[in-house]
Amino acid sequence: MDAERVAHRNGAAVVTEHARPYYTSVGNEETVFKAAYRQGLSLLLKGPTGCGKTRFVEAMAHDLERKLITVACHDDLTTADLVGRFLLRGDETVWVDGPLTRAVREGAICYLDEVVEARQDTTVVLHPLADYRRQLPIERLGVTLDAAPGFGLVVSYNPGYQSVLKDLKDSTRQRMVAIEFGFPPPDVEEGIVRHEAGVDARVAADLVTFGQAIRRLETGGLREVASTRVLIAAGRLVAEGLPMRDAARAAIAGPLTDDASVGRGLAEMIDVYLANPAVGD
Repeated sequence: MDAERVAHRNGAAVVTEHARPYYTSVGNEETVFKAAYRQGLSLLLKGPTGCGKTRFVEAMAHDLERKLITVACHDDLTTADLVGRFLLRGDETVWVDGPLTRAVREGAICYLDEVVEARQDTTVVLHPLADYRRQLPIERLGVTLDAAPGFGLVVSYNPGYQSVLKDLKDSTRQRMVAIEFGFPPPDVEEGIVRHEAGVDARVAADLVTFGQAIRRLETGGLREVASTRVLIAAGRLVAEGLPMRDAARAAIAGPLTDDASVGRGLAEMIDVYLANPAVGD
């Protein structure tokens, strides 16, 4: 995101100046998000990796004039990482707020990306924040914080990637309004690749066509299908002067698989779909 200035209005952190992150709606997701936010409802964004969930949250925080605090969740994320902990500073022990607590105090939007990667005993701390109470108990301090005006909780995950052992509890899900994400329609995705990578319409169209072909594959050797993110990465390499096929091998085929036979298949597809020398070769 561009540099921003944050003021405080009625106790809430308010973004006062920066450009809106580039995001193109493909349905009613913006309407649903803003309605849920105004009602103090938490949001669950579901969709494949690299389809634009994070950019969407950035755009919504901009529209709502709220500071955005993002947490990339992982296996070792603890409750203390989210809420805060006591730390030694010189000869003193001081309390340091975690990102979730900062958002609660400041009235910011807290975005937990890939929330199911965090341990389930960690995500339970979200329950009183995600329902009508809008409160955060901090056991180590013996206090319960009421969320400041403007606070919003947003979590995301990729249902197709998670195992049965990594899923959201029903008790967590039913406290949230869900928005389903997929990859954009071709014309929208071409516009995104063109804008984000700085390439012309022909390059963007060829990359999107190739990406869609990969998404139609039925093979177990792919870690993920081609996301909009990897198409943008390939486009940026083309913008730097790399031939289209070299860019696709490095930014699309390489990250998607370690399987040699699948890799050969993707290389053959690159030669078929991206063979036109007018688009980068």
